[in-house]
Amino acid sequence: MAMDIAINGDNAVALAWKQIDPDVCAAYPITPQTIIVEKFAEYVANGEVTTEFVCVESEHSALTLCTSSESAGARTFTATASQGLAFMWEMLPITAAMRTPLIMAVANRAISGPININNDHGDAMSARDCGWVMLFAENVQQAYDISIMAPRIAEHHDVQLPCMVNLDGFILTHAIERMTMVDTADVKKFVGEFKPLYPLLDVKHPVSHGNMDGPDFYYPHKCQSAMAMEKALGVCEDVFAEFKKMTGREYHLLDEYRCEDADFVAVILGSSMGTMKATVDLLREEGLKVGCMMPRVFRPWPAEAIAKSLAGKKAVVVFDKHLSIGAYGPMFPEVAAACSDLEKLPKMYNVIYGLGGADATVAGFKKTMEDVAAGKASKITYLGVKM
Repeated sequence: MAMDIAINGDNAVALAWKQIDPDVCAAYPITPQTIIVEKFAEYVANGEVTTEFVCVESEHSALTLCTSSESAGARTFTATASQGLAFMWEMLPITAAMRTPLIMAVANRAISGPININNDHGDAMSARDCGWVMLFAENVQQAYDISIMAPRIAEHHDVQLPCMVNLDGFILTHAIERMTMVDTADVKKFVGEFKPLYPLLDVKHPVSHGNMDGPDFYYPHKCQSAMAMEKALGVCEDVFAEFKKMTGREYHLLDEYRCEDADFVAVILGSSMGTMKATVDLLREEGLKVGCMMPRVFRPWPAEAIAKSLAGKKAVVVFDKHLSIGAYGPMFPEVAAACSDLEKLPKMYNVIYGLGGADATVAGFKKTMEDVAAGKASKITYLGVKM
């Protein structure tokens, strides 16, 4: 039976893990994801799950162990943030190339330096080209729901890629919200048993993992991963539809809000989508046709869905919570590329905001969208920065 509870985002992820009961979890604590592994370690200690929990000496060791565990045929989860994800970086593309569909929660936090422990998307964006499926949550409910859906997507035999579940540090990880949990029996039935492809411990069918690849094999193996990503778009939609049947909660590749008749659309990720929705409602009251969208699935990039949604718009404003220094924000050129085949390209604007936890406010978003509508906006804006 579904039940409403008050819970923060980290505990919601740990709860989803408890209900799934993975075979292995190896992790190292780092703010603001520490609560996830602390709470899950409690479940392990209390015998509420059968998971083998391994305390490792570093995040690099955590992902190395998890990749090995998943290769052996065990459903494996981990979690990290910021410098922890950076410390894992060497293993990120290796994990993906080995086609190990493990799940990693990432409590999004700024990357040093300067040293900063607050939220932006610097960690996830720095890892975006490593071959992982990447899903983003707007609120605690979505962090919980996506954590349940992630294994179904990653482990699908057409995908077989690791998956990051991204939730904004502190804003979601530590904020207590009301959410509706799914009955544990239903979660277990939905996720199902892990059916690994080519596990190392299947001694009757011996295989090798992590081999040296020369040019004749490295290139096609990378292309195979790219094709798996393309298939993941359809797999995501199928899993989202099945989840809706179970819970009534609807997910798509894009979360669109009042976009259908909008002249101006803001594209944004994570918890700021809620702030932008409130901004859209205020601007609509003023007669300005504004909408907003969030790519629920950031990798694989849902280019076709984005282009379809933005066709015919006067202007598109891409809000990036990370800066690719020397260029634009990371999402801006991808949105522009997605729209490149449209009959008429909307005017494109990039807004950098919220770096290192800087406030993302309705007032700031509202002024930005009003400036765009009035033709006063610059191509790139550093919103609210104090120099």
